[in-house]
Amino acid sequence: MTLQPPSGASRHWRFTDPASGDSLTVVPERGGLVTGWCCGGEEILYFDAERFADPAKSVRGGIPVLFPICGNLPGDELVLPQGSFPLAQHGFARDLPWSMAPLADGDGVVLRLDDGPESRSHFPFAFGLELELRLQPSALAITARISHRGAAGTAPLPFSLGLHPYVAVADLAHVRLEGLPESCFDHLTMAPAATAEQLSQLERGVDFLCTGEGPVRLVDPAGGRVVTLHPSAPMDLVVVWSDPPRPMLCLEPWSGPRGALSTGERRLLVPAGESLELGCRYSVETL
Repeated sequence: MTLQPPSGASRHWRFTDPASGDSLTVVPERGGLVTGWCCGGEEILYFDAERFADPAKSVRGGIPVLFPICGNLPGDELVLPQGSFPLAQHGFARDLPWSMAPLADGDGVVLRLDDGPESRSHFPFAFGLELELRLQPSALAITARISHRGAAGTAPLPFSLGLHPYVAVADLAHVRLEGLPESCFDHLTMAPAATAEQLSQLERGVDFLCTGEGPVRLVDPAGGRVVTLHPSAPMDLVVVWSDPPRPMLCLEPWSGPRGALSTGERRLLVPAGESLELGCRYSVETL
């Protein structure tokens, strides 16, 4: 894999597989953000470059990382035996600078976020979060590793992890999602809902969560391709989000629902001195 550093006004690193020509673009200092994934000569991700240029605005596009929570907590507050800590929606990982290095085998890159003063005021744990991004034939494999670096006897590290890929689509009106269960949970009403009803409203904007039952296919006939999320437990919940008129659909793997660190539902725990690995894969095929 070849590495092209940022040049000129650009802040994007580019990693290219010389065999396939597929590539990733990454801006480590902006939350370890993947800003582009070119596969088979086509850009798979939606990215709002104009919004990205304004650091005061939240990112819309690429693959933001959600850690140590997905969604929000009641009152935006994390309550632990150690005390109460302010923690905004989706956590802090997407707002902090990460480090980056090529993988030893040359198949991709590894991004890393370590705890520090900016994280400890929200999350009082010594942690390391690594994100390995590997280009595969017509696919992108993502592996996350969360390590609890606290001393022996330290309380287990609680967390949820999610990815927020913005998949570019040519025509949201004719997109199909295949592989979802019949029922889901609507984040807009915070109530159970029928998945088919949600899918009929993609053009008007949706935000819902499903229990994963296997691969989920995003079929975009106008764009001539299918992007498939292959989730793996424990990051096997699937969130679907649209934000019209943006030509994209987010197909997100989460490990836990909103509020998991408060309710305990699907909350993940890492004992001191140990680590936990999660992952998923996205594949692309032409129609």
